[in-house]
Amino acid sequence: MSITGVARGLALASHPGPTVAVTSFTALLAASAGHTPARAVLVTAAVFTGQLSIGWSNDLVDAARDRAVARSDKPLVQGVLPDGALRAATVVALVACVALSLACGLASAAVHLLLGVASGWAYNLYFKRTALSPLPYAVAFAALPAVVTLALPAPAWPPAWVMATGALLGTGAHLLNTLPDLAADEATGVRGLPHRLGAEAVRLLAPAVLLAGSVVAGFGRGLDAVGGALLAICVALAVVAVRARGKVPFLAAIGIALANVVSLVLAQPR
Repeated sequence: MSITGVARGLALASHPGPTVAVTSFTALLAASAGHTPARAVLVTAAVFTGQLSIGWSNDLVDAARDRAVARSDKPLVQGVLPDGALRAATVVALVACVALSLACGLASAAVHLLLGVASGWAYNLYFKRTALSPLPYAVAFAALPAVVTLALPAPAWPPAWVMATGALLGTGAHLLNTLPDLAADEATGVRGLPHRLGAEAVRLLAPAVLLAGSVVAGFGRGLDAVGGALLAICVALAVVAVRARGKVPFLAAIGIALANVVSLVLAQPR
């Protein structure tokens, strides 16, 4: 198997959508918090390698059930990525994550490794199959702003409302992320909270949870012109999500999530 083929398989197995989204979110938080460019790159790299380890370990843990339902989007199932290569890459990513996190400072590293990365691995190994499946997402997203601010020259915790918004954003992200795979997951015995609620309930709950985050962010950062506009946009998108059909509700919920990200980025101290 060629190096290019393995590299392509690793990229696909990393769950590129969530990995790129979380990494980009971190980069925006780091830049808006006042980190130097070099420090912002360091914090972002720590989170990126952590996300790689989470995404790759997810495919390793799920390999048997993915093969059982013939998932055509999984490199291990397609045979384009050897199991051994994915295991080795996961170990390398985890080691790099620990080293980069420690370079960001002990406080930032502790929050990132114990609340962020550990939550992702706990989801893969256990919570994914339980009614508490949103919990690791809520914890990890609540911790992410703290990973950034605790890596500053003068480490500080973000405001409580920022972490609360992050927790709601993470919960909504979990609901949206599982929605396309509910049937395939249930076929192999995975029954997280979204599977127990059902697709229709999740389509309504996801925008509601994200809108709750918008309200917390709006009143937390203060309903100035920008905050008020973002909250109004989120309310309008929530109405669209409830009333529309097809893919529109999903896209509207994504829009609310993006508005919440903007609120969190604008709230970072400079």
